[in-house]
Amino acid sequence: MITHWKLGTGNLDVSRGVIMGVLNVTPDSFTDGGVHAAADDAVAGGIAMYDAGAEIIDVGGESTRPGSEPVSVGDELARVIPVVERLADHGLLVSIDTSKPAVARAAIDSGARIVNDITACSASGMAELVVETGVGLVLVHMQGVPQSMQQDPHYEDVVSTVAGYLEERAAHLIELGADRESIAIDPGIGFGKTVTHNLELLAGLGELAVLGYPVVLGASRKSFLGRITGIESPKDRDGVSAVTTALGYERGARVFRVHDVSSSRAALAVAATIVNPELWEEWSLD
Repeated sequence: MITHWKLGTGNLDVSRGVIMGVLNVTPDSFTDGGVHAAADDAVAGGIAMYDAGAEIIDVGGESTRPGSEPVSVGDELARVIPVVERLADHGLLVSIDTSKPAVARAAIDSGARIVNDITACSASGMAELVVETGVGLVLVHMQGVPQSMQQDPHYEDVVSTVAGYLEERAAHLIELGADRESIAIDPGIGFGKTVTHNLELLAGLGELAVLGYPVVLGASRKSFLGRITGIESPKDRDGVSAVTTALGYERGARVFRVHDVSSSRAALAVAATIVNPELWEEWSLD
């Protein structure tokens, strides 16, 4: 099991659990209504997440909600690069959420140390870019594309299918020269999955963890939580999102991509110290 995620020239200890704050620099985010669409607001939001306990700030300039339409490279660059650059200048650990190699390259040049790719480096040139630069990498499973991924997704066995796909993509990157310790994997909750698929993946996170890569969990505010609880507004799902953080840690996930840092960080502190009681002083939030 990789406990120290290699991010270029440095490492991040993920063994006790790490919070990745979601910073959507888009006008059409399903979770926040574009509150961080302006660069100044986004930078302030990222710093606030860091102050609340996020160790990674994940910056994205293209909505990937079900039914969303792609944006141009130029538009995505204009949204994210000023934010990435300023957050990196503040000393924050920045991830770029993109599937476009040109955007990833510019973000890395601006200080990003992680590429979070929902297509698992499928775009031409992306795999070569992450190998060349040595950045940390999140490989995400997605069935289909955002525009149509929720139109009757089907799996014979969702856990084994997702695990097999991510293991295959990781092996491909390693064959190209990527450091195994630079790779993390994400089952892609909500990316071409029904409510049942999402629940089966959450219950089966251990089958991903045994692959040896840090498992990233992004269940925060997603629609399946609303379907289960009846909570319609994504912003009101932070409490139930924190439940997935706690249970996800117990099942082997170690990086948690969330919108509300405080609630999930507190849940993670409790879960991590129950699983590993010796960590309680390190995790103490007093």
